[in-house]
Amino acid sequence: MAAVRVWRHHDTDHPGLIGDAFAARGYELEVELIDALNPPTPLDSVDILLILGSSASVYDPAAQQAWLANEMVVLGEAIAQEIPVLGICFGSQMLCEHFGGRVERAREGEVGWFEIKPIEGTGISSGPWFQYHFDHCVLPASATVVAANPRAVQAFTIGRNVGVQFHPEVDASQLTDWFLDDEAARNGTIDAASHIAEATANHERLVRDADALVAWFLHRLQS
Repeated sequence: MAAVRVWRHHDTDHPGLIGDAFAARGYELEVELIDALNPPTPLDSVDILLILGSSASVYDPAAQQAWLANEMVVLGEAIAQEIPVLGICFGSQMLCEHFGGRVERAREGEVGWFEIKPIEGTGISSGPWFQYHFDHCVLPASATVVAANPRAVQAFTIGRNVGVQFHPEVDASQLTDWFLDDEAARNGTIDAASHIAEATANHERLVRDADALVAWFLHRLQS
């Protein structure tokens, strides 16, 4: 059975709807927590690498020293082995950095549901998608932008690798788990209840959009 290795950076992170879309196509999900105590394991028999988000920034020296530098090394090994990568939010920023781009603090972050503008011919819906980021990618010349909005590049390709700034894995369950441990949600800065309610109301669309994204990602690997 083909395997998708999933790197998550918090116990509250799940492959969610993206994981479901891979599983529906017969992929086995191998989920690993990556932190200072748990480095990535060898990439033996891995067919696809899925990298989830993080509360850290790729330019954070503390994260780099504690765990990220090691993770970036193994990301490089995956790319050298031609293992295709789907990077979500922080994962997309890791891809950007690896290929020579840079990640910067965004002039305006995005927290909540936002529409994006994809180019024609991708499996990327205009959304709205859930977003939770304060950084943005300045892409290397080798990248091709496939979706954007006025605040940030929202999706790009580099070879067989794809990065998305938004969170296509998110459903109401994922948001609930995030916000239970989120200071901004606890102090009222983020209206967690409304975000969860929107995910619940639009669950079927979110499933379709995540499935279409995975279908497009896999179709690119065959071309």
